[in-house]
Order: sequence, then structure tokens, then C-alpha cells
Amino acid sequence: MEDTSKYLIHADVTADGVVERSDVVGAIFGQTEGLLGDDLDLRDLRQSQKVGRIDVEITSTSGQSTGTATIATSLDKVETATLAAALETITRVGPCRASLEVTEIEDVRAAKRKEVVERAKELLRTGFDDSVMSSEEILAEVREYVRVEDITEYEGLPAGPRVTDSDAIIIVEGRSDVLTLLKYGIKNAIAVEGTNVPDAVAELTRHRTVTAFLDGDRGGELILAELAQVGDIDYVAFAPAGDSVEALDHHELFAALRNKVPYDAVSGLNEPRAAIAATDGSTTPAPPASTPTTGDDSSEPRPSPAEPAAADSTAADANGTEIDDASVSEVDDTDGAEADPTTVYEHASEIIRAGTDRVRFLDADTTVLEEADASDAYDSLEGLEEPPETIVLDAILTQRLLDLAADSGVERIVARSLGQFTKRPTAVRVHAVTDIAEDPPETG
Repeated sequence: MEDTSKYLIHADVTADGVVERSDVVGAIFGQTEGLLGDDLDLRDLRQSQKVGRIDVEITSTSGQSTGTATIATSLDKVETATLAAALETITRVGPCRASLEVTEIEDVRAAKRKEVVERAKELLRTGFDDSVMSSEEILAEVREYVRVEDITEYEGLPAGPRVTDSDAIIIVEGRSDVLTLLKYGIKNAIAVEGTNVPDAVAELTRHRTVTAFLDGDRGGELILAELAQVGDIDYVAFAPAGDSVEALDHHELFAALRNKVPYDAVSGLNEPRAAIAATDGSTTPAPPASTPTTGDDSSEPRPSPAEPAAADSTAADANGTEIDDASVSEVDDTDGAEADPTTVYEHASEIIRAGTDRVRFLDADTTVLEEADASDAYDSLEGLEEPPETIVLDAILTQRLLDLAADSGVERIVARSLGQFTKRPTAVRVHAVTDIAEDPPETG
């Protein structure tokens, strides 16, 4: 009956004396019997389920009884109103003088409609917030899942899949640190899981170029001291003071790795963290060799720490495209005052390495043609009257933007990272920012 009810009759009951629920129900049936004829006889309506259960709540205080009665019906409006009026003819409940007054006839369907409307409003506000993902977000989420799934073990220790064959490794403290590096594409990390450095890691350090990448706290310094006693450490990097490696975002993590220093520079110091450059660039560390491995590292051995190799005139990015050092010429450090960027490298540092989420369009003289939010890169490029020679993008380079750049005559794109390309125009040189050397090429 509750599922088919159309209306609820609500009535107040008052009696001059002490009565109970059964007395009220009996009075309703007894004093309305035969009043409205056979078609609206309350007992017949109950048997045919056109009237539901009569709910009564009654309380007695100081010799007076008061309460409410509720009757559900599936009758039409006229029949329901007539039945409600009949209830008000009741004058006695049990032995007591009494009255029953109808206070409301509630439309059950209207109440349900109101609930539907309110719930629909709530779903409109919250139900669709995360339902639409951009192509970049889809690719980033899938790529992150694949990287996390790549975690393996080396001699029972959490490690990236390239630890076994890479000639450079990164030693971190725990499994969560390995997962964080995997998330950002670095696959040659291994965790020591505590200050007691395993023999497998100690042996591994004797045959690889090793960077110890540790939390910016006292625990990180203790692990470094243990590593130095049992293994062979080449470089040292710390997370910012008080932070852990696992808590770093993309830009903080790569900044910390770029600021690593040779272990010899901090060996014997009580607080080696103090000798390593802060991620805000407040000090300048010694230029390190490259150690992050994203899965596309070269088979050629890396330079040893004692004899850093001279920078080549060209380098190759992760997809095999050559990077001409002339296009990312050296940073002018002769003047301490901050100057406008004059090279592609300086623009890349200012836009990408600083984590601005912006895009900058440059002409042949590296003059800024326009700058916009990275999310508006496609529309901004489409709206430029003069096609830029270079695009500097603090975002993932997508196939859609690359195709438009090729059609527009763009010669070079430097991005935070490169997406998965189904086709790659040969007319456009594309580089991830990590492929751009920080040191100027040697001359002479």
C-alpha cells in the first residue's frame, strides 16, 4: 500500500480522558461505518487496499489524551477529501468525549517529486565534476599507471626495471620513493629500506655510477654515512629540508636531482645537506653527470665522476632527435642582475623549470611573440599572425599541438615532457626540457 499511496490524511486527536491507540482506531472504524455508503465504507476500503494502515500516536497527561492519526489512501482527490471530512464527525473515543481535526492532506507524489528535484540539483552540482578528462589527462593517467606497475625487485629490494642493466643508478630510502621516481619516468632507482644498507646494494655501487637521493632530514644523512662506509657513492642529492623524496612533485624532484654534487664535495662534513644546493637556486652545485633513466638511456657508458666529459656539440633526446647546442646557447652569468632571457635555454628555465604552466612563442631572435596559459597553447598558436620559430611549453606536448606546429612552420618545440606520437613531422625538432644541457658547450 505504501508504494501505491497517493495521499496521506493527517489529523489531530484530542480526548477528555485516558485513551489508547486501539480506542482511537476503533472509534474511526465504528463511527464512520455506514456514514458514506457502501462505496466509501472504511472497512471495505481497507480490505480492497484502497486505504492503508491507520497509524495513531497518542499520549496521556493530567487526564487528557492528545495525539495524531495518519491514514494513507489511493483514492482520488474527491474521495480522499470526503473520507477526511467524515473523520471529523467522531465525537467520542472509548468512554471519553473526543474530537478529531484534519490538519493536512499530503500529496505523496508531490513530496517524491520534490525529493527528485532536490537530488537532481545535487547530482548536477557534484556528479559531473570529474566525468570529462582531456586527452592529456587520459594519457598522463595511463602513463602513470604503467610506470607504477613497472616496479620490480632486485635481490628482494624494491627497484625500477632498469636497475639491472643501467650503468647509472639512484639509491633512495624506501619503496614509496621508487614509486615516485617511476611516476615521473625514472626507472633506475633502488631502495635500501632503512639505515642497514643491504650487501646487494653495496655490491651494486661498485660497478655503477651511483647517486644517493635521500630525504632532507637527519635520517637521510645517516643513510648516506652508512652507504659511504659499505659502498662507493659518486653523487649526492637531498630533498628540500624537512621534505621526503616521495612527497616531491615533478619540478621539485628534478630540481633536486639537477642540484646533486659529487660525494667528495660533502665527504666528512657533519651536515652534508648544507653543502648541497637548495632547490631554489640559492647556491650552485658542481655540474653532475646525468643519472635519471626514463627507459630510453643510451648503451654508451656515462662519464666517471672523476673525469667529467666535455659537452658534445649535439645531444639526442629520448626520441632520437638531435639537439643542437647552438639553439640552447650558454646562460650569461657575467652580471648578477636579472636580465631578460636571450636564449632558448633561458626561456626554458624561466617557463618550464620554474613550473609556470605557461607557453611562450619565440621568433628567430628568441624575442617573445606571445605568452599564454599552457592549456591555451593550441588556440594561441592558431591565432598568431606571425608563426613562431620556437615554442616553449610547460606541459606535455600532444600530437594535436605538434601537428598544428608543423602546419604553421614552427621549427622547434621545447616541452616539459613528450606525449606518445603516432606520427612525428620531420620539419619540427621536439625536445623534452630534461634533454637540454645546462652547461654551455666547450669551445676550442
